[in-house]
Amino acid sequence: MQLCEVFRGLGEERFTNLLKRVSMGRLRTYQLFERLRVRCHLNKLNSEHLRKASPRLWARLQEGDEELAQDLSQGILVTHLDMIIEVLNHIGIPHQDGFFSKDIDPKQYLTGDWQQKAFDVFRDKYPAEVLLFYLNHLAAESGAREEVFQP
Repeated sequence: MQLCEVFRGLGEERFTNLLKRVSMGRLRTYQLFERLRVRCHLNKLNSEHLRKASPRLWARLQEGDEELAQDLSQGILVTHLDMIIEVLNHIGIPHQDGFFSKDIDPKQYLTGDWQQKAFDVFRDKYPAEVLLFYLNHLAAESGAREEVFQP
């Protein structure tokens, strides 16, 4: 499953809500700010411009712009590292502050109805669209699932 498919599967409203939650400070900390600004074709990157660009970005995702999907995913995920750490701990995937090493195959830990179980544990603690995005992103990146998870 491609990341564009994850975004499309969650829908435009959830996509817009995900963009509203991107932290400009976290983008700068993880050196993603300029990369995302350029990828989104924005002269100035801030929360307002990102939100206003949402319809154009959505259209590009609909067309299958996987590079945009990758950069947006990174921006969304670094904003929510605290959630990622908790989810990975819950699932039991070894990681270093939310990132797992390249030699670990996370698919071996993603068995049964892991997405539903993780969603049930964390749905009251984190925004649903962020949690759903991460669970689907993890499945897409590991090859653990071929369709978008919707509880």
